[in-house]
Amino acid sequence: MQIFSDSFNLTLPLVVAFLITAFTTPFCIYFLKKLNIVDDPKTHKHPGVIHKKPIPRGGGIPLFAGVFVAAIIFIPLNQTTVMLFSASLIALVVGVLDDKFDLSPYLRFFMNIAVSLIVVASGINIPFITNPAGGILHFDTINTTLSLFGVSLTISLADVIAVFWITWVMNMLNWSKGVDGQMPGIVAISAIVIGILSLRFPLSDPNTLISANLSFAIAGAALGFLIFNFYPAKIFPGYGATSLYLLLAATSMLSGAKLATAILVMGIPMIDGVFTIFRRILSGRSPFWHDNKHLHHILLNLGLGQRQIALFYWIFSAILGAISLTLTSKGKIFAILMLIVIVGGLLLFLHLSLEKDEKEII
Repeated sequence: MQIFSDSFNLTLPLVVAFLITAFTTPFCIYFLKKLNIVDDPKTHKHPGVIHKKPIPRGGGIPLFAGVFVAAIIFIPLNQTTVMLFSASLIALVVGVLDDKFDLSPYLRFFMNIAVSLIVVASGINIPFITNPAGGILHFDTINTTLSLFGVSLTISLADVIAVFWITWVMNMLNWSKGVDGQMPGIVAISAIVIGILSLRFPLSDPNTLISANLSFAIAGAALGFLIFNFYPAKIFPGYGATSLYLLLAATSMLSGAKLATAILVMGIPMIDGVFTIFRRILSGRSPFWHDNKHLHHILLNLGLGQRQIALFYWIFSAILGAISLTLTSKGKIFAILMLIVIVGGLLLFLHLSLEKDEKEII
């Protein structure tokens, strides 16, 4: 009965974020066009561009607005939340500037690390994970002290892994917006699964309460944005949406690390992201520079439409999320390994087939 009551109360952040994002997005579309913050395929020479007419970028603005308003109402104000949303706001500003001026990918990556450091400085990190062989692997007990400009800083392995995780989620989800509606659906499903998992912890814990409310607020904002981003999209998320990805990464660490669940529910875009990095490096290219060989590009080449591809990602994210809620920690690790083998093998097969077809055409 208590769980039902908590679930009902936690739908309120989702509803508020949904309404704020859905209401502000049309205004953002209007002003983004006025400010010429648009993705014009005639001038934007990106190999992954598939749209035919100018579409406003800057969708990170209504996404952030929805979560922020819900947070003001439902999330307690403390040092952690202030620093978390400050980092998210910085990511939004940098992202919108990139939407307008196409900043260097190296500068964007540096700023992703910077905002990740702010989140970790707020006290959010990954203190432990479940050991597949049994027991717990504690990262917060492994420390080192650095002296910078006369100031001693104690850094734990928990902090380093958290910075890596936040930065990775921000970049990986940014790669997962290749077709209309793909990213908001993945984020909404992931946030709902993390939010449901938070209900297994006592909501009397402040961090659990923040994690649960924030998860459902993120889901609401993503769903509100999806109305305008589903094919044919009226607005793109843009790089400013990394502000939302940062918040999602933080929720997976609050009140006990939920990394295995987050990795599983976002498994397909994550494996595609790792595969992309290795593929680019092995081909002698920078992992930061764009191409049109992500999984969603391959599915387009196979004849699937944008709506079908978005639904493909949503369905598998939902299935994997539902599975993650029923598994033990060891079961999740086994499921992740199986997913890596299956999806990684499929990606390798599809890329080898694609390369063979390209050579035959030549």
